[in-house]
Amino acid sequence: MHSIQSVAVYCASSSQVRESFFRQAFLLGKLLAEAGIRIVYGDGGIGLMGEIARGALDAKGEVVGVIPQFMVEQGWNNPRSSRTFVVGTMHERKAMIENLSDAMVALPGGIGTMEELLECLTWKQLGLHTKPVVILNIDGYFDHLLAFIDKMVDEHMIRDIHKSMFAVVTSADEVIPALMSMPVWDASVRREAAI
Repeated sequence: MHSIQSVAVYCASSSQVRESFFRQAFLLGKLLAEAGIRIVYGDGGIGLMGEIARGALDAKGEVVGVIPQFMVEQGWNNPRSSRTFVVGTMHERKAMIENLSDAMVALPGGIGTMEELLECLTWKQLGLHTKPVVILNIDGYFDHLLAFIDKMVDEHMIRDIHKSMFAVVTSADEVIPALMSMPVWDASVRREAAI
């Protein structure tokens, strides 16, 4: 079992996504808060980012935002966040979110969400962290990405063992059990990064 006090959440800032995504984001925020788990995220105030924060804050949870200065200047930050760190660059943002978190969860999102998810998996593949990673595959949103990961294995770009770097669930109520029960990743598996 993992000891998890804070979870990085990667998800969409779009406000035009389907209602089921909003419901699951709000529920996940609520469930994490009720479990006493802090959310660390990109400090967005709208879309799924805003909804997961609202779910947690409405349940008296803690939400920590990390956002670059240029986004604050655009008014994209969430004024309700429990605490906000303003950084200089997107690179600093991603590194701080990872450093402040004991695990990572990806919900549906766009290019930025995919980049964050794949970067945290790259770091895990290289043994730079050993934290649990869960993909919340609402309504099959990640099906094509998961199929592409299978293609990577088939084409010998990664090894089959790398598919065990993450768990996939389909509803918010499965996320915490999946985080807690994931096998502990051995950083020495970085030797498997070379094919």
